[in-house]
Amino acid sequence: MEPMDIVGKSKEDASLPKATMTKIIKEMLPPDVRVARDAQDLLIECCVEFINLVSSESNEVCSREEKRTIAPEHVLKALEVLGFGEYIEEVYAAYEQHKLETMDSLKGGKWSNGAEMTEEEAAAEQQRMFAEARARMNGGATAPPKQPDLNPSLES
Repeated sequence: MEPMDIVGKSKEDASLPKATMTKIIKEMLPPDVRVARDAQDLLIECCVEFINLVSSESNEVCSREEKRTIAPEHVLKALEVLGFGEYIEEVYAAYEQHKLETMDSLKGGKWSNGAEMTEEEAAAEQQRMFAEARARMNGGATAPPKQPDLNPSLES
C-alpha cells in the first residue's frame, strides 16, 4: 500500500506543472543551452522532494509551537533548521511581494467598488442586498418584509 498525503493522492503522484518548470529552467539558462528531457524530469523530481522536505519540517516546527496551521514564520524556521538560512532573506522578500500583490488584487477585485465605504454606507448596502435576497426568495415580491431597525442612529 502506498503512503497517502493529505489530499488522498500517493506521494509519487505529487508533481509540478511540467510546462511551467520547463519555462523556468529555460529562463535560468543561457539561450544557447538545451536541457535533455530526462534532466528536466530529474530537476522537477528534486523540486518536489525539496518542497516535501520543507513542508515536513514546517509541519514539525508548527507542531512544536502547538499550532494547527503552518504560517510563513514556520516555513522560514524550517529553512533555517534544514540549513538553508542563507535563502531566508530572499524568501521573506518574495513573501512580502506576494502579500502586496495579493492585497492589490483584492482591492481591485469584484467585491471592491474602487472607493472605501463608510460604516453607514456599508450597513445601507447590506440592508439593500438583504432586501433583494428576500424578494428573490419570496418569488420576486416587490415589497420585501420590513425588518425592524436595530440601530436608529445609522439613519441618514
